[in-house]
Amino acid sequence: MTDTVADWVDLVHERYPPAHAAEWDRVGLQVGDPAWPVARVLVALDVTSAVIAEAADGPPTLVAAHHPLLFRPLTRLTPDTAAGRVALAAASARVAVLAAHTNLDVATDGAGTSEPIMRALGITDAAPLTSEADDAGQVKLVTFVPPDHVGVVLDALAAAGAGVIGAYERCSFRVRGTGTFRPGQAAAPYSGQVGVDNEEVEERLEIVVPHARLGAAVAALWAAHPYDEVAYDLHPLLAPPRAGFGRVGTLAPPVPLVEVAERVRERLPAPSLRFAGAPDHSIRMVAAVGGSGGRLVEAALTAGADVLITGDLGHHPVLDALERGLALIDAGHHATEHAAMGPWLERLQEAARQRSLSAELLASTVSTAPWAG
Repeated sequence: MTDTVADWVDLVHERYPPAHAAEWDRVGLQVGDPAWPVARVLVALDVTSAVIAEAADGPPTLVAAHHPLLFRPLTRLTPDTAAGRVALAAASARVAVLAAHTNLDVATDGAGTSEPIMRALGITDAAPLTSEADDAGQVKLVTFVPPDHVGVVLDALAAAGAGVIGAYERCSFRVRGTGTFRPGQAAAPYSGQVGVDNEEVEERLEIVVPHARLGAAVAALWAAHPYDEVAYDLHPLLAPPRAGFGRVGTLAPPVPLVEVAERVRERLPAPSLRFAGAPDHSIRMVAAVGGSGGRLVEAALTAGADVLITGDLGHHPVLDALERGLALIDAGHHATEHAAMGPWLERLQEAARQRSLSAELLASTVSTAPWAG
């Protein structure tokens, strides 16, 4: 049975959930129809015209890339932009494009993009450099409704955007209980008598609401609920802790900075590597971030790292880090992440065997390293 694009999207998303990606990221299927057949999967760091040409020269192909082709919003799909040009070429050749970006960065299966740096140094006890529970951007709304109005209230909340969990809509939880109240003289109770204690059967209705739809959901609740005073609670939700970005681990025995740099240069490999700090500075605790990790200088300092190894480091952030006692090794964005493509391909092969998928998995032979020296 021929694989489809949807089969491979499901495989990648199960292994590297989009929920683990950063909020600003663009991951998942970017070009193609889920129903297209797939006979070959090409693993690549970047999606360029040359990579698409390689993919088009053969059987129906899906490009599984680390860097998203479509990252910044496009106002039109034309050849006027680089991304538009490549996306049009892919669509014309029926080459699907799937991106696993920060959800791959944080992977804990050995394919994370910081892992090759730690392996190059022989560090096997590395832990995430950052690990946090992020605001899920959702609130759980809890209200209490007479049984004969639950359907009406649920309809109104769903129409306002509540109750969506992944691919499911109208998700809620209900449990029956007893509500008590004493209406005042100015009240207009839906049931019960003014001035006396009343008990009524009610359903506790729980439903999740995106922050952006909270105002609309509360307004819908008031409009649909039969009570003149509506009791409801709002509970902010946190996402489960993600595997964090980067890695930090201990180098034993400690070695000079210059030796750490040479090990990474040779073993990653990273021919354009450069370092900042005293060459004889003793390095014991190592922080590493594949790709562009300058934003995690503070995390490296907090972790007690002696050096941060990453790419794309700028002049002034390097000077600031040195003033604070942190040495830096810039091994290059491409070199640090390209080294992770082999392990990622192996993990995809393992997952494909478990799912009995038949498409051939190959590493792209196109070099996307932008610098020539």
